[in-house]
Parts: sequence; structure tokens; C-alpha cells
Amino acid sequence: METISVFLDDYRKAPSGYVLAETIDECLELLLNFDIKHLSLDHDLLNKTRNGFMLVQKMVKEKLFAKHITIHSANSVGGKAMYNFLKQAQCDYLMPPSITVSLRPLPLHFFPPKVLQRYLEIR
Repeated sequence: METISVFLDDYRKAPSGYVLAETIDECLELLLNFDIKHLSLDHDLLNKTRNGFMLVQKMVKEKLFAKHITIHSANSVGGKAMYNFLKQAQCDYLMPPSITVSLRPLPLHFFPPKVLQRYLEIR
């Protein structure tokens, strides 16, 4: 199975080397068909009822994971809810504890150089 890194966002462009998914359905399709090294997730998407929190719930239920998961949402409440849900899934042994889960909000209009460097290092 091919290994890729995925960036879920309907507003920002994906960093170099990442496959962009704009909806949770696109992201789920990639999780089903590829080995995901790094999955970077946004909370707020165009479809308000199908957001990043719904995606992490489906990921845990269907056991679809990446080796490293970053929540990059600028929505502090939604991003923290996603992060806390994934960390609780690890505590409840529903998700492997070996998966690194990070909360690193990104601004909407600009990627600071240090942030981009981190994405290059994870890939």
C-alpha cells in the first residue's frame, strides 16, 4: 500500500508533498486506500454538519488511523474537541497509543516558516 500524507482543509492549500482532501468523504477514501504517514485535520469545513469532529469519530469507530495526526484548525473549541476525542480514544484503547496526536492551530492566511518546516520534517 502506498504511503502518503494528507491535509484536510477546504480553505488553505496543502503544504508541499501533501494530498489535499477538502471533505471528510475524500479524507475517509484516502484513509481506506492508502497508508497515511501524517494526517493534518481542520475542524470547520464548508459542510457545517460534516466537520472534522465527525471525521475523527468515524476514524475511531472504523479504526482508520495515521501514524501521526495533527489538528491544525484555527477553531480553538472545535480543534480541542477533536484532540481530546482522539486522546480519550487512546486512553480507552480504541486507538493505538503509538499514534502521535498534536494540536497545532494554523492561521487562515499565512503559514509561518517554522510551521512549514515542521510539516516537512513529519513527511
